[in-house]
Amino acid sequence: MAEPLTAGITRDRAFELLNEHNKDPFHITHGETVEGTMRYFAREFDPENEEFWGIVGLLHDLDWEEHEDDPMNHTIYAAKILKDEGASPELIRAIQTHTSDFNTSLPKPELQMEKILFACDELTGLIGAAVIMRPSKSVMDFTTKSLKKKFKDKRFAAGCSRDVISQGAEMLGWELPELFDRTIAAMQSFAPDHDTFQA
Repeated sequence: MAEPLTAGITRDRAFELLNEHNKDPFHITHGETVEGTMRYFAREFDPENEEFWGIVGLLHDLDWEEHEDDPMNHTIYAAKILKDEGASPELIRAIQTHTSDFNTSLPKPELQMEKILFACDELTGLIGAAVIMRPSKSVMDFTTKSLKKKFKDKRFAAGCSRDVISQGAEMLGWELPELFDRTIAAMQSFAPDHDTFQA
């Protein structure tokens, strides 16, 4: 049996770091949204490593706000921050895989966790953008049918890459509707903890 994965950093410290390097509440909320989504999938696929999956999700965009003008090196800056904090190589690698589409020198997603992060980062953003346009402002009444419409409308939330979402689904061996269903369910699982979801 494989040893549980270690992040080398506590969830509390990870959240402190996220706040130290991001001042816009939008980015904090996005980190928490991806954390909750990753935890949901961990409970299905890798329950003993739920904490690790969650910290990966929380910190995946740690350096984005400070370096968004340099997307090629997104997560390169984060790697140094995390190494200095004593984070594990496994945590750093997992975070860096989600930007391998920008920087091909970075490791590509191989583990289920890494593939899910790759697919769901952009998708949670698209869902969040769609949800805040709804009268309810809630993901609880959001459907895959509605998401399909938003996905096809390339002008809506144009910053959310449909290509990356499609690549992520392909990596996982899932059809897009399955990825949509699962990610909406993931976000619904912790919706009471959030008033809205951010892209």
